[in-house]
Amino acid sequence: MKAILTVHNFASDLVTTIWTPAFVAIFLAIIAYALWPRNKAAFDEAARLPLREE
Repeated sequence: MKAILTVHNFASDLVTTIWTPAFVAIFLAIIAYALWPRNKAAFDEAARLPLREE
């Protein structure tokens, strides 16, 4: 039986071959940015913002 190319099959293949690895790479880049030692001071300052009394 020959496989029929449908919109669902095409969309599923597109998501698994292109978008999933792209979103994993973006997620890992965000994690690396958040954990990079140079950014610690800025994130610590942002964490104290709600506790400031001005």
